[in-house]
Amino acid sequence: MIHELLLALSGYPGTIFTWNKRNGLQVSQDLPFLHPSETSVLNRLCKMGTDYVRFTEFTEQHTGHVHQQEHYSSQPSQSGLHGIYLRAFCTGLNSMLQPYRHALLDLEKEFLGDPHLSISHVNYMLEQFQLLFPSVMVVVETIKSQKIHGCQILETVYKHSCGGLPPVRMALEKILAVCHGVMYKQLAAWMLHGLLLDQSEEFFVKQGPSAGGATAAQEEEEEDLGIGGLSGKQLRELQDLRLIEEENMLAPSLQQFSLRVEMLPSYIPVRVAEKILFVGESVQMFENHNQSPSRAGSILKHQEDMFAAELHRLKQQPLFSLVDFENLVDGIRSTVAEHLWTLMVEESDLLGQLKIIKDFYLLGRGELYQVFIDLAQHMLKTPPSAVTEHDVNVAFQQAAHKVLLDDDNLLPLLHLTIDYQGKESKEASGNREGTTPPQETSPREAPPTGWAALGLAYKVQWPLHILFTPAVLEKYNVVFRYLLSVRRVQSELQHCWALQMQRKHLKSNQMDAVKWRLRNHMAFLVDNLQYYLQVDVLESQFSQLLQQINSTRDFESIRLAHDHFLSNLLAQSFILLKPVFHCLNEILDLCHNFCSLVSQNLGPLDERGAAQLDILVKGFSRQSFLLFKILSSVRNHQINSDLAQLLLRLDYNKYYTQAGGTLGR
Repeated sequence: MIHELLLALSGYPGTIFTWNKRNGLQVSQDLPFLHPSETSVLNRLCKMGTDYVRFTEFTEQHTGHVHQQEHYSSQPSQSGLHGIYLRAFCTGLNSMLQPYRHALLDLEKEFLGDPHLSISHVNYMLEQFQLLFPSVMVVVETIKSQKIHGCQILETVYKHSCGGLPPVRMALEKILAVCHGVMYKQLAAWMLHGLLLDQSEEFFVKQGPSAGGATAAQEEEEEDLGIGGLSGKQLRELQDLRLIEEENMLAPSLQQFSLRVEMLPSYIPVRVAEKILFVGESVQMFENHNQSPSRAGSILKHQEDMFAAELHRLKQQPLFSLVDFENLVDGIRSTVAEHLWTLMVEESDLLGQLKIIKDFYLLGRGELYQVFIDLAQHMLKTPPSAVTEHDVNVAFQQAAHKVLLDDDNLLPLLHLTIDYQGKESKEASGNREGTTPPQETSPREAPPTGWAALGLAYKVQWPLHILFTPAVLEKYNVVFRYLLSVRRVQSELQHCWALQMQRKHLKSNQMDAVKWRLRNHMAFLVDNLQYYLQVDVLESQFSQLLQQINSTRDFESIRLAHDHFLSNLLAQSFILLKPVFHCLNEILDLCHNFCSLVSQNLGPLDERGAAQLDILVKGFSRQSFLLFKILSSVRNHQINSDLAQLLLRLDYNKYYTQAGGTLGR
């Protein structure tokens, strides 16, 4: 019977020890020579044998046939479980069972040498497994029932290894070390060669954009702060310097990889995973670009073998050490980031590219856009058509020649775009590589004028495309349209002043005085707004950006500084602050309507013109009062510095305050 017991404990039941699918191994009940206490001891041993049989069934099901396992990535087994992490878990589980098998062999040798040994001796020799097997079975059942997949297996094994039973902890740590071997191999391929070897979607890095946190953001309470529609969420966006929804704008061809957070084990922080993602993306970009061998050499500075040896050393450690792991990741990241900095700043002239962005997207070349506004005014004041884009680009080239901007290398990279109705179907085949698509207004609404549909596309050269992504260029386009609208209204008001000077020798009436006073107040507000945008915002932020770039040799620091620069532009120009932005747009529209009225009525205004002027006076007074109220009311909040700076520009001599916050009357 002892030999029958050892065979049963090895997974081979017989007549005395039978197998039942529901209850597993059990002692046959029709044996008259067994005492109830012996039956109890045997059934206790049988329960351990049942766990062993189920362990072996589980491992054989997922690692038994190599050729079958090759298809697991695309054809999961009947249980729905598949993947290399599962196979690694089964390998570790199988190695954990080896001491049990050796113990059975030792028992068989002992019984062959001494036939008088009892069942209690078997129970004593296998006692260590009575505690181990049930705990490990919990892990196996969890994986089977919850269909744990990929790196989630690491998390499951890790959580169950944090108990207070030393045998269980040591066994699960050995299994975890085997599973970590797979992770280190994937890390080596990803971080050293830019290869994402993950057919079964098990790794915590994936191809494609991240899922994003839009749902969580929508669930935030929209507490009203009583500032003309400014909610708490909008205020937090300004304070946290968060950019406008970037993931939705990213082209899949550029933002190829992201974190699969649900696969990330809890003992690896997200900050470390983001460093791993950055390194792999950078290496992959170099590996895929045909110019990288000649231009940049190895992004890891030919230290791949050293880093591979370090990863192998960590793989051989019995316990995972976050400190050692993060130090190695930091070392690789620092090497990549410094190389990228050299490539960006020194070889690709990042500062020169930022100067181009400032000159063209942020209107740094003011004389160019002054000439362009004069040339394109007649063609962009009406709704755009299919030929408008060609015409404005011709005007842009002419303006460049007039201001002696004849850079044959630069101008072909710039292209003005017009988003007219029906353009989407014509350009469904795709945009030019490296350019940003025009801002979408609405598929049903045509833009009222060509100015509203105007955008600027810039063909970014490799490797600067990882900094100037389509999403980033689209944000620059938002700022570009806003600055151009302010510059255009300022130009129109200056033209009205020229008309006024031409007629100053003629006799004027009461209505002329109202008209020119309104122009003066409008010009006062627009000029100070323009000065605030160009000096207090653009020049100040741009100088800070250059200072930060020159003070580091880390690409990630550059990217962070650039993101802060762009978010500060959007915030400090009030594009993100809807009440102020809407009010300023209303004021610009009123100024434009006033300039149109003056240009169409060079002589004294008739009754209809006087009525229109009265509407404009009242509208401008109302909007200027609303602007003054908003600028004054946010002083108790953290975003007050930007508003206070604009208010300082507008109210430097307290005229605005003395007028009750009302201009135009």
